[in-house]
Amino acid sequence: MRIPESELIINGDGSAFHLHIRPEQLADHVILVGDPGRVAMIRDFFDSVECEGASREFVFATGSYHGRRITALSTGIGTDNIDIVMTELDALANVDFETRTVKPEHRTLTILRVGTSGAIQPEIPLGSFVFSHYSVGCDGLLNWYADRDSIAWTEIEEAFKKAVHWDRHLPDPYFVRASDKLIDLFADCTVRGMTISASGFYGPQGRVVRQALAMPNMLEDFERFEYEGWKITNFEMEGSALAGLARKLGHDAGTVCAIIAHRYLKDANTDYKPRVRELLKLALDKFAL
Repeated sequence: MRIPESELIINGDGSAFHLHIRPEQLADHVILVGDPGRVAMIRDFFDSVECEGASREFVFATGSYHGRRITALSTGIGTDNIDIVMTELDALANVDFETRTVKPEHRTLTILRVGTSGAIQPEIPLGSFVFSHYSVGCDGLLNWYADRDSIAWTEIEEAFKKAVHWDRHLPDPYFVRASDKLIDLFADCTVRGMTISASGFYGPQGRVVRQALAMPNMLEDFERFEYEGWKITNFEMEGSALAGLARKLGHDAGTVCAIIAHRYLKDANTDYKPRVRELLKLALDKFAL
């Protein structure tokens, strides 16, 4: 079936509408970062740079690192941007841009999001690297797609909503597991995480500035929640959409974050860039194995 122009917009140079990446420029291994400036960090580690480009918050560079071809791509902030990024990455890999038809053989991408995060469990210290074995979507994005229950851990959802007094006006949360391939790859150097993906930085993460919260005890409820040995470990803002859409589209994906703030201990590290750089180098080294 031909995909209409209105559903998948392709630029005049043959690149994906938002990302401005052409199919031949995309590597099988992709590192996603929120901040466009972190693409430059990754680029500096490359042995050689094949191509690069930028459009709005979407900055990319494809190069070689210790023999592995890798694409670094910034997403900006939020799961809405991940919807754009994942849909267009999958199209670049699995849609013939000339015929606008799905390719007969599926190409699987390995996609790792490297970000920053705030911990909510007291035993997780600042500077830790947390790999999100499960991402908890409080954003509602995956609920827009059919058969979301087929890739979600549905049993935990009702227990979570009851335990944290989930407000009825909020979208149903979803729990999605990262790729076992990536979980195993980072098992020796990260903390096991069950990570909240929030739809905002302030209220959705329990911060109060001038507006009261719909769930005033949210942080405490999240910190106390436990189900079959799993606890909520940290907050970030993109991992749930990445994990959910990757599973729906047949890609290996996961999120690893450096802990730069501690919500439980009311502490933060504002000089976190060296630690992020370490994590990016670790991600590249793992991809090069």
